[in-house]
Amino acid sequence: MIRELLDINDFIVLVEEASSDKITIDTCAFEEPVIAVAFYGSGNVDLTVKYKDQQKSYEHSKGLALSFYADGEVEFVHTVSADKPLECILIATSPSNLIKMPNEEGELFSQMLDQLVNPSDHYVQGPKFYMTPEMQSIVKQIFHNTYEGKTKMMFFRSQITALLSHFFGQLAAAEKQPVKQSEREKLFQAKEILSNNLEDPPSLSELSKQIGLNSFKLKKNFKELFGVPVFKYLQNERMIRAHELLRNKEATVQEAAWHVGYDSLSSFSNAFAKKYGFRPSEIRS
Repeated sequence: MIRELLDINDFIVLVEEASSDKITIDTCAFEEPVIAVAFYGSGNVDLTVKYKDQQKSYEHSKGLALSFYADGEVEFVHTVSADKPLECILIATSPSNLIKMPNEEGELFSQMLDQLVNPSDHYVQGPKFYMTPEMQSIVKQIFHNTYEGKTKMMFFRSQITALLSHFFGQLAAAEKQPVKQSEREKLFQAKEILSNNLEDPPSLSELSKQIGLNSFKLKKNFKELFGVPVFKYLQNERMIRAHELLRNKEATVQEAAWHVGYDSLSSFSNAFAKKYGFRPSEIRS
């Protein structure tokens, strides 16, 4: 378990990373009430939030951005296992800090996260959605940066600001183009089906049948909810997974291509270079 706690402006930033060959339970709680946003990186670590005699469970956490209010009565439990590592960036602030923030930041929290600013229980879930590729890229850079000292703090400060900006930008976009809650759940399901079948994903029509949503609504609302078209999301997930396999030396370039559904090595190499700016063979050199 790697846990790093940082003070950045009026925010507490908690960066957590853990992996284990066996099931491991990681728990944490806050000493005072907080309003927070958690951003989950690679891995689908299970999260359970416990308070009083209630609990909420979150599965398929990879790429999730989750906002919430919690006080000292709330316990957060991550269940880490071999195939479900933990990568979480938590950005939190005390409700009393809102009035001290710059006008723009304080107004964003008060207006767009009103249910968290004025909570009705020990734990209140605010907006949650799966991050856009741009947000996922920021999270990935935070976990894999090599900076130290003051340079690291400067880097973290810029990335945390960018993450929050994207988060509120997505909330603003969702207000303009709302997707019904019943359809949101189906779209989350579609996203997970794609993420779990990178090697042989279903066609658009097959995916529509699996989630019970017609192809037109699937295409239209998927982009509204996640910020990218269905195919672009799939392509981005394939490249992220291939990059992980190569960076961790878990596969050759050819094996990585097969693992994410490419029969043609040249097509895979071109797609990889388009996203990252270098060939997949270069990451292993």
